Amino acid sequence: MFMSKLRHQGFTLIEVIIFIVVVSAGLVGILAVSNAVVQSSADPMVRKQAVAIAESLLEEIALKEYANPVGGYTGTDRAQFDDVDDYAGYATTGIKDVSGSAVAGLGRYNVAVAVASTADLPGVAAKQITVTVTVTGSPEAIILTGYRSNY
Repeated sequence: MFMSKLRHQGFTLIEVIIFIVVVSAGLVGILAVSNAVVQSSADPMVRKQAVAIAESLLEEIALKEYANPVGGYTGTDRAQFDDVDDYAGYATTGIKDVSGSAVAGLGRYNVAVAVASTADLPGVAAKQITVTVTVTGSPEAIILTGYRSNY
């Protein structure tokens, strides 16, 4: 009769402890990265809102007349602006709609508009429209430039 040596299968206590330490270190690293991503996840939203504001105002300006129409408006009331040049120097602290009412939740955003005649488009009478949107507390500014030609 011969004796067979039985092998026990399983993990030793040392192996289990090492496994727990390695997995814990990995989880701490993953959670630290996840925490950093969550904390900065609001920044893209602020940037997207600033771009949307700039695009909206640039489109509003580009849809206006190239030059002041006969008997056109020359004041500072945005609701009555009728040509591109009326927006030259327009600036607000906090976003306002066309009628001048503040838009809720957008008080941190500021807008400045510059309009200039340009020679960048040879043979075409055009005005360069630059819309700058800044956010209070952010070092970054969104600047969009468009052209309005006399078509």
